[in-house]
Amino acid sequence: MTASPARERANQRRWTVLLPVVGLIGLGVCGLVLLGLGTSRIGAGPILVGAVAALVPVVAVLSAFLWVDRWEPEPAKILLLAFAWGACGATITSLVFNQTAHVLGELINNGDGSTFAAVVGAPIVEEATKAAFVIALFLRRRHEFDGVVDGIVYAGVTAAGFAYTENIYYFARVFVDSGFGDLSSGVVALFVLRGVLSPFAHPLFTAMTGIGVGIASMTANRKLRVVAPVLGYLGAAGLHSLWNFSTTVGTGTTFINLYFLIMVPLFAGMVWLVVWQRRREQRIVAGQLPEMAARRWIAASEVTLLASLQGRRRWRRAVRRKVGDQAARAVAGYQVAATELAFLRHRMEQGTAGADAGERHSALLEALVAARQAAVDAPGALKAAGGVRRS
Repeated sequence: MTASPARERANQRRWTVLLPVVGLIGLGVCGLVLLGLGTSRIGAGPILVGAVAALVPVVAVLSAFLWVDRWEPEPAKILLLAFAWGACGATITSLVFNQTAHVLGELINNGDGSTFAAVVGAPIVEEATKAAFVIALFLRRRHEFDGVVDGIVYAGVTAAGFAYTENIYYFARVFVDSGFGDLSSGVVALFVLRGVLSPFAHPLFTAMTGIGVGIASMTANRKLRVVAPVLGYLGAAGLHSLWNFSTTVGTGTTFINLYFLIMVPLFAGMVWLVVWQRRREQRIVAGQLPEMAARRWIAASEVTLLASLQGRRRWRRAVRRKVGDQAARAVAGYQVAATELAFLRHRMEQGTAGADAGERHSALLEALVAARQAAVDAPGALKAAGGVRRS
């Protein structure tokens, strides 16, 4: 007997709620295993020092990705799951396979497996485990990807989680060997290297995969949907390998040359790409708003305000100042709902929205109507838009 469409939708909603919870529980168990391994090998005190030292760079990195993700903020629960996978799931999986790579390296290199593990094994394994979450999310919930920016954000948050756990171990180990030290040794020196000079190293590597997945989400070409993520992963593993080579095999000069000649320009290029893609997202939203206003899904007077981040921010500030935080949150929800619908309509025009686009369009339209009603119900929230400068 075939289940009714209503029952299928109910089951899908149930799994949508349960899967993140089950995933977080499983990743929590992995985190406890990692904590147990760390404290048994190094000690609870050094692990605590490592956790505090690693917290500073990860907060900066996550703040940067959340800033990038302002047009259509990704669901908080998925970002949390991405970070948890990187910090726990990808880390413990990589730990198992890295040990295998170390043994393989010993067989290949006459008993010295560390170089092979660092330059070949670790990049291949770690970038694969980090990419696994982004690829799985793309296959399972393709509608969460509107372009390259989303791919970069999901990949970056996952890599930030991985880097956080890795930094805890490195800081803890150095603390045991050299204490807090100074600029030339100990935790302080390592913090300068990993927390100041290269906090974006792991996110930059994995962002290559994110770019590939983002490109796949934007095209209707089936071959490109496969090739782009694969090339992105190869780029991530290659950069990771080059970085590890400079820090393990190369000299200080090798690292400095790599850092300033490759990593800094690459980071600058990534920033440029993000800015360019955000402007693309703005054009997409601005292009869809007039039609949405013509269909009376939004007010014509709100088109200009919704068409730019500056206009949205001024609107929320005006509402918060005149009416209060609750009304400002209602307006923010309305802005996000309008953006999601605009992106979906653009993907439908491009033929990349998927087979269930019509159903999701109906759901997002209902969400938009509900969000606008919530803003209407917040006294003065929409009227406050009248006092906002629209330039």
